[in-house]
Amino acid sequence: MTDSSPTWNSVTIVGVGLIGGSLAAAVKSRGIAQSVVGYGRNLERLNDAKNTGLIDVATVDPETAADSEWIIFCTPVDKIIPGIETLLPFCKPDTILTDAGSVKATICHQAATIIPDGVTFIGSHPLAGSEKNGFEHAEADLFAERVCVITPLPDTDRELVSRLKAFWEAVGSNVLTMLPEEHDAGLAETSHLPHIVAAALAAKLSDENRDLASTGFADTTRIASGLPELWTSIVTSNADEAIRQIDEYRDVLNQFRDALAKQDHDALQQLFQRAKANRDALD
Repeated sequence: MTDSSPTWNSVTIVGVGLIGGSLAAAVKSRGIAQSVVGYGRNLERLNDAKNTGLIDVATVDPETAADSEWIIFCTPVDKIIPGIETLLPFCKPDTILTDAGSVKATICHQAATIIPDGVTFIGSHPLAGSEKNGFEHAEADLFAERVCVITPLPDTDRELVSRLKAFWEAVGSNVLTMLPEEHDAGLAETSHLPHIVAAALAAKLSDENRDLASTGFADTTRIASGLPELWTSIVTSNADEAIRQIDEYRDVLNQFRDALAKQDHDALQQLFQRAKANRDALD
């Protein structure tokens, strides 16, 4: 936390799981807000999070939850719009709403139709996470040096966009700004397709070969351990882009298949080399 970092009175986190819990931990450890409110449906779990020091207030009351300058929805993507609708009647003027969902176009455009004057919603997606679940796995540095994409609509107030950017930078993120549709097209390739592929590999594993699945298989399929209901809501919310990426991936698989069928060692080596270069460039 630097002297130039913004400080707010209160931040409400809707959904105190891995992402919400990590965000709460980041806000508290960096002194970004004087109070962190955790809101959800399970008061017992919220009180557990409070007892660990992640949040200052645990509540299932929407009026209490809405009494913050910032409200951040860290629920599954199909719960974000219903959550906004629940809290909106209690939001004060100048409240800024955002989220951490990995699909943006549907949420941003639906929010624009229900948000009243004086309240602002701007989509966010921190590209950080884990196959683990629950606030017990929260990490205050989860967002440090990780990309966060914010997705304002063309008519969103630029000053408010700057305030949201400053918020995510305060928790350590490197912020990119793009349109919701651009975000969804890109994430279909870099996040949604990889999860589908990992899930397909894990689903295909036969009982007779389970004992032969070692570290390579485990590394490749690690993200398939994510919550099925969570990933169902993500990929169905971005179905057109996900299908497009599946089709393109199938084309690449067919290139491998054709090269194998023809015993074309040069073609196979070129495919593996291209894959290696792309992967090595990520490090």
